[in-house]
Amino acid sequence: MPLEPILAAFVPAPTLPDDLDVPVLRVREESNADTMVEQVAERGPDVAQKRIVYVPVAGGTIALAIYRPALDETLPVHIYFHGGGWVAGSGLSPFTDIVARERCVGAHCVTVAVDYRKAPEHPHPIPLDDCQGALQWVVDHAAEIGVDPSIITVGGASAGANLAAALCLKNRDESGPAITFQLLEVPALDLTLSLPSHADTELGSMYALHRSDVERLLPLYLGENGDPRHPHVSPLFAGNHAGLPPAYLMPAEYDLLRDDATAYAEKLNEAGVPAILSLQRGHIHISGGLTKILPAARAWRDEALAVLRAVHSGHLRDLVSGSAFRRLAAATSTDQE
Repeated sequence: MPLEPILAAFVPAPTLPDDLDVPVLRVREESNADTMVEQVAERGPDVAQKRIVYVPVAGGTIALAIYRPALDETLPVHIYFHGGGWVAGSGLSPFTDIVARERCVGAHCVTVAVDYRKAPEHPHPIPLDDCQGALQWVVDHAAEIGVDPSIITVGGASAGANLAAALCLKNRDESGPAITFQLLEVPALDLTLSLPSHADTELGSMYALHRSDVERLLPLYLGENGDPRHPHVSPLFAGNHAGLPPAYLMPAEYDLLRDDATAYAEKLNEAGVPAILSLQRGHIHISGGLTKILPAARAWRDEALAVLRAVHSGHLRDLVSGSAFRRLAAATSTDQE
């Protein structure tokens, strides 16, 4: 479908400055965050409790923001990883706070937003190891924070979705705690940039995520010896996708990373892992967060919440095998042919 009309004011987004200074980028992002949230995003709902804990990890400490919709109740837990190209963003930012509150209340679960360490100071595998450390901390402290460790979902957007998918692989390979489900929004799953949408000049220059910017950020994340084909970097290249958690993938139609989700859903289904692809039509890479000004962004958010509610309420089998799943899967497949 055509680009959502209101998004015309946001595209093409400016590229990163030639003299990229990551610390300056972060400061600028943080200073502008409150204003941006006020302009484009609906406020997150009130929660019964929010607290920050600091968790020791190898070589440092990370912060986890923990949100509860109700006290004195054992609940499923959703662990969320923010985007930002592995170099920016925060688990404690106003945008992440909104997402965490929405999922906490809308999916009636404890939501844990992870402030993993970022490149270039902390290249791969440090951010992924931090995410794994957060998962293990949640399991180890399940009774303390009032969660059911048998119902753990993970989610993320963009680079955060990359980390969520990679965590599922790493966790499977290392026999870590069971993850029930993965919700991947505008995921980056092929860091070799070898899929057709990566080569689409229009997708890579006219919307919100520029190929030139991604090509500059990837070396910062990979570090000197990083391999973009390593499955914990590019989950699409795992030799075996069997045994991974079921997945729901939400790519944007006008996005450089659109084919990442398509290819990954196919890989998962081929391996016997239930996966559904829900293309967000008319959207760009960032538009899922524009809930104050874009009705379609609210629909995107509500779809994600409905999926998590189904999983957290024990209806995962219905979600992946029911008629609604089959209709959506068939429609998505037909529309992309």
